[in-house]
Amino acid sequence: MDATHCILLGAPVQDGAGRFGCDMGPSAFRAAGLGPALESLGHRVEDRGNLIPAPLRPVSHSNAAILALPEIVAWTEAIAAAVHEASAAAMPLVLGGDHSLAAGTLSGLARRAAGRGRKLFVLWLDAHPDLHTLETTQSGHLHGVPMAYALGATGFAGVFPPLPVTLEPSRVCMMGLRSVDPAERRALAQSGIRVHDMRSIDEHGVAALLKRFLDEVAAAGGDLHVSLDVDFLDPEIAPGVGTTVPGGATFREAHLIMEMLHDSGLVTSLDLVELNPFLDERGRTALLLVDLVASLMGRSVLDRPTRSY
Repeated sequence: MDATHCILLGAPVQDGAGRFGCDMGPSAFRAAGLGPALESLGHRVEDRGNLIPAPLRPVSHSNAAILALPEIVAWTEAIAAAVHEASAAAMPLVLGGDHSLAAGTLSGLARRAAGRGRKLFVLWLDAHPDLHTLETTQSGHLHGVPMAYALGATGFAGVFPPLPVTLEPSRVCMMGLRSVDPAERRALAQSGIRVHDMRSIDEHGVAALLKRFLDEVAAAGGDLHVSLDVDFLDPEIAPGVGTTVPGGATFREAHLIMEMLHDSGLVTSLDLVELNPFLDERGRTALLLVDLVASLMGRSVLDRPTRSY
């Protein structure tokens, strides 16, 4: 990967999650040295600080379980606009914040790709598919709906911002799934999304599975967005997340994915989501995520720094 203009966008949204703390995520990434790590690899880093949500407007839904709907709608509007603008001539890195922010990043990036006449592909690294609709969510936490929204699922019209362009399910690859609700399972079965759950990874390995997807992105000349949820990783190595699910990706599996993504030269944008520093251990998870981003952006195994602890 050649030197890249990276734009850091903090998205301190926690309204979509079930507990406080994700709003501190952008600060934790900065404190863990994300900017300097990218600069040390020769990239130009522009940190635009933290976004603020659009003005709240009165929106509601018949599902009484839904929480913080006006807030998430406002964040979606603001993030979509900021990411669309940043992606014009740079690589946006959105620092979360809970995964509801992907409703904004995916819609903004889909609009940008369509304007360029390109196809947007998405690598979704997550324990969950986040495919609930406003009708099917039982928890009411809207970090479980961004993928359904971006795909144009029914029930969002008139509530969430209108989608200029929807994602094509066949261009979405989900890796690491291991916590899927019944409604999401049905939606996945009907969607056409490529799914590699943890059993598939155990059986076939991440390299073979990821290579097939990257080959398709390259053949299509597509843009590739990566949305990395902390709970994709095993909680033994990444405890700083409110939705821990045992049996996640290992340290080496995660780094191999990032190294392959770097080698492909296809990644045009990145989300880092669900980091909750309040639940972390002395910044352990934030530091790991910074290491993973460095692998994605060109740090090889042979020049990894040795820590003094």
